[in-house]
Amino acid sequence: MDIRSFITMNMALELADLDPQMKARLTPLSWAVEGEHEAVVKMLLERDDVNPNTVDWRGRTPLFRAASKGSERVVKLLLEREDVNPNTPNEDGETPLARAVWRCRDGVVKLLLERWDTNPNIAADNGETPLLKASEKGREEVVKMILERNDINPNAVGGCDNSPLWRAACGGYQGVVEMLLERKDVNADSADESGRTPLLMAASYGHGGIVKILLERDDVNPNSVDNDGETPLFQAACWGHAGAVRMLLERNDINAEHTNESGRTPLLIAAWEGYEGVVRMLLERGDVDPNTVDNIGRTPLSGAAYKGHEGVVKALLERNDINPNAVMCDAETPLKNAAWKGHEGIVKMLLERDDVNPNPVGKGGQTPFLMAAWGGHEGIVRMLLERGEVNPNATDGFGQTPLSKAAWYGRKTIVKILLELTDINADPRDRSGQTPLFLAAQDGREEVVNMLLKRGDVNPNAADHDGETPLSRAACNGYRGVVRILLERVGVNSDMANLAGETPLSQALKCGHHAIAKLISEHTNFIPTLDGDEFTALSSFHLPDLDLRVSPMTGRL
Repeated sequence: MDIRSFITMNMALELADLDPQMKARLTPLSWAVEGEHEAVVKMLLERDDVNPNTVDWRGRTPLFRAASKGSERVVKLLLEREDVNPNTPNEDGETPLARAVWRCRDGVVKLLLERWDTNPNIAADNGETPLLKASEKGREEVVKMILERNDINPNAVGGCDNSPLWRAACGGYQGVVEMLLERKDVNADSADESGRTPLLMAASYGHGGIVKILLERDDVNPNSVDNDGETPLFQAACWGHAGAVRMLLERNDINAEHTNESGRTPLLIAAWEGYEGVVRMLLERGDVDPNTVDNIGRTPLSGAAYKGHEGVVKALLERNDINPNAVMCDAETPLKNAAWKGHEGIVKMLLERDDVNPNPVGKGGQTPFLMAAWGGHEGIVRMLLERGEVNPNATDGFGQTPLSKAAWYGRKTIVKILLELTDINADPRDRSGQTPLFLAAQDGREEVVNMLLKRGDVNPNAADHDGETPLSRAACNGYRGVVRILLERVGVNSDMANLAGETPLSQALKCGHHAIAKLISEHTNFIPTLDGDEFTALSSFHLPDLDLRVSPMTGRL
């Protein structure tokens, strides 16, 4: 059997399961390379009429296929042909060398680089060069081979304008970084399209060894600023990389107070994120302001207090020049932030200082005491009361007191504490005319309603500006337990109409709460005021003891 017959027979067997398009476009040489039939490849390459550079439908040459598969012996055979083009790219602009690097075919990479006419600087359509790919993956041996070529460009950038050094620094590949920096023509401070340098990326990811190497160079700017106004120190502080922060702060020319586009310094961001070690390092410097303010008025102390970072708050309060009452643009202080979020330890530290104002008024007129009561933070409420300078009846912008907030949100323990105070106003009205009892009743807070009704200074019939009462709101909202409690209170008017003329009974019926309507109708002091439709709905109940003889003209008894 001659070689042509041999190839034809084997192609028929090997290609039986291939895609029809692939069958139609594969040459015998491509087929032999794909199947790694070394002997067939060799025989074909010995023929003068075989074109070793024929591409398939995806632009792949036999050499590209062999490089992709890592078939070193086949690659070697192909490269022995002087007419083989080692740089023919596929449809994506990727060369055999680039594919071998990406597929980790180190032996193939070596063979390709030994060819004098292999161009190691060709970039694919996406801008990726072989050196970029090798640096990104930390392939030290491959980077070394590529850098041994005299014609290599070590600063060629890919997508997003990042260089091989940038990618190695970002990935933490110190060996690759060192090899690249050994070259005199490497730009050690090249920035990507976002303005981020290799040093900034290494600091951001906490690659301390790389940070150290880069800082030892005279051509690296430790204060480089990216497009967001952030420096290597800011990035290291932002992510809590204490080692990188320490190395950067050892530089005499470091700017520790540079602010980003949001007006935040390294100290402020470290305090916000809760990195106590980084905060303490920054506070040791004389050029760091502990009261720095960002674009929304946030300080390191207010941010740490809000987030509950006790260690950071402690470190900041140890500074003699700290302002513990600094307000944000919305008039929030560290104490109010901590009180609202329920951070007892921080509230305690702040209240131990004589210079802390326990009654700062925020943008909505809310004090720390009101916020703690609203949030149900019992420990903080007690601490503030012990301070002795707190007004338990202070109102916010809506005219609501701490008791109003606690009653509304069902903070039973807080309500109990407040009602035990001798100077508490148990029946204050807010700007809508609503009392703590009203607020508790409308949201079904049974225990709170009980506590308030036990007092003689709470009016159970206090109506808001729409004429609604605690009973009418509870009836309308379907809170049967609250309705029962209110009806048991002597003096409750169960037939009190609002400004629209609606009674608790009519509202219960309108809202479909028939059980509550029945409960109201059975109330001993009840005299119904109904229109025709309401009476029809109510008459569906079986109430043998209630005489409901209603005039069809007036709808009344």
